[in-house]
Amino acid sequence: MSNTTTGDDERRVLVLNPESGSGDHAPEVHGRANDHGFEVRETAAAGDAVEFAREAAVSGADLVAAAGGDGTLNEVVRGIDRAEALDDVTFGVVPSGTGNNFAGNVGIRGIRHAFEVIESGERRTIDLGYANGQAFLNSCVGGLTADASANTSSELKERLGIVAYVVNTLRTAAAFEGMPLHVETSDEIAETWRGDALIVLIGNCRRAPEGDARTQANVEDGLLEVTIVEEAPTGDLARDALVHRLFGADSTGTVKLRTPSLSVTTRGDEINYSLDGEMIAATDLRVDTARRALRLPVGEAYEPDPD
Repeated sequence: MSNTTTGDDERRVLVLNPESGSGDHAPEVHGRANDHGFEVRETAAAGDAVEFAREAAVSGADLVAAAGGDGTLNEVVRGIDRAEALDDVTFGVVPSGTGNNFAGNVGIRGIRHAFEVIESGERRTIDLGYANGQAFLNSCVGGLTADASANTSSELKERLGIVAYVVNTLRTAAAFEGMPLHVETSDEIAETWRGDALIVLIGNCRRAPEGDARTQANVEDGLLEVTIVEEAPTGDLARDALVHRLFGADSTGTVKLRTPSLSVTTRGDEINYSLDGEMIAATDLRVDTARRALRLPVGEAYEPDPD
């Protein structure tokens, strides 16, 4: 899709989470939003971002932006989806959280750059993932890192930034027993997988890191990138080895699949899944892709096909 300019009559709404990240971004976001013709709705409680985005879409907004971390972006997209307005609304990304993983994957470097991209960036239409009917942008992650994310406090994130998730992953690892999973894809070529896993990462715009390679997946191909990290004997869970397996390039003990949809079932208790940082729990998970369902401006570093 080529560059698109916006008309003077475009109605713009920005949903701002003032508490995300370090919590000091609200004045800058308000100022730049005002300069760029946005109405601003500021969240105060859980669920506000979903409702504000839904209301904006229903009332005819042409562009609905989210200012916050990955969780806030997720909620705003869910609000647009609930309004059944994905075909009519352009989504804007203003990164002001801790990790800002999705923003980085679509080439948006910060708050100032986000508003520049909204004005003049190329508008692409990307895939959305759905896990048990709930939309996600970046990834659906179950297991060790999801549990660690759920237990990472705002105070720790504020002090350590993205490193806080790594620290809590290491803390959680000692007590994590692995998940007895059965993973079945819709791809007739890919084999089903059954066993005990530490992590299952289902990537829409994100894929598991491999050394210095991009973490951005192809988010316009209608496929999910699935990485399963198999459970290792306790002796292998030394600190350095765990960091290397979860965040480095080691492919030992990992299974990789690409598929438009899959089901994940467990023989044990419910599993925590993180959808862009928003938590759900399930024993049976169905994940599907809606191909090229969401329109958004992207930065110049975005690669339609990162491979």
